[in-house]
Amino acid sequence: MSIPDDLLRDIAAKVESEQTNQMSLTVVVNGAVITGRLAPERVWRQRVAEVLRDSDQLGPFAEVFSSPGHPSGPPSHLHFHVARILQGPVGIPETGGMYRIALGDVSAWTVGDFSYSDK
Repeated sequence: MSIPDDLLRDIAAKVESEQTNQMSLTVVVNGAVITGRLAPERVWRQRVAEVLRDSDQLGPFAEVFSSPGHPSGPPSHLHFHVARILQGPVGIPETGGMYRIALGDVSAWTVGDFSYSDK
């Protein structure tokens, strides 16, 4: 891991302090382009727990995500929801997914999200 970008860390901290999920961001992580909206860790954990709880096979793992986490100090991760990995002309998954990305793994980023158009 590299040293996280201070500006990116400030954006993550603002998302956490404002408890907002409207900040769109696109990041590059190990060559993969991930685009979507940031969510506070608490909200992200809650949503992942809901999805797991609804699964017959993965239901027991919901408890892991139901805990509040360890919010001491500055954020160490970005929590994306409604996010896609951009691959060629498509975003995977099409409906968006939930991703947790270490700030130190981000090699490039931009404000806003990317989407494809058939036009």
